Parts: sequence; C-alpha cells; structure tokens
Amino acid sequence: MAGELGLSAIPEYRTPDGTRIDVAILKEEKKLVAIELEASFKWFPQRLLYDVVKAHRAGFPELWVVSNFTSKPGWIINYAGELGISLRILKEREVLEGLRVRLARL
Repeated sequence: MAGELGLSAIPEYRTPDGTRIDVAILKEEKKLVAIELEASFKWFPQRLLYDVVKAHRAGFPELWVVSNFTSKPGWIINYAGELGISLRILKEREVLEGLRVRLARL
C-alpha cells in the first residue's frame, strides 16, 4: 500500500544509534511514521516508553504502537507530546484503516 502512494515501508528499520523500529514509513528520505508491534502485556508501559524514545531519537514525528493492550498510560502519551511525537495506540484491525487515512493526507 505504501508503494502505491509513492512511499516506502521498511521492516526492521535500523536507526543511527543501532536500535530497530519494526516498520518505518518514509517518503523518499523523509521519516513519516514509526510503527512498533507490541505483544507484551506485562511490560507494556516500559515498552511503550522505549518505543517513544526510539522514535524520537530516530527523528520520526509520529509513532503508532500496535497492541491489544487496553490501558493507555496517559503520562507516556503526554511525554511523547512533550517530545513532539504524535503517539497512537492501535488495535491490529485499526492499522490498515489508519494507514489509508494517514497516507492519503500526504
């Protein structure tokens, strides 16, 4: 789908500091959306915080975390906002529609 819109979807995107982002959506060299897939319920707040830091350090303005976890840790969402990152926590079934809407705006 990204290719149809002139974008690149890169799985296991390597950041300059050596970490990895599960999927990176780029337009040419411009970083648009970092997507992280989180299945761990036990460590979800810690993983979410780590995902925010990774996306920020890599220069992504938007982070989508795909998880079936139902709680939304407000302070981490607020922290992402302080860093200038738009953070969305999506269910797996919401990702495709979210991508269509977000990528159509580009």
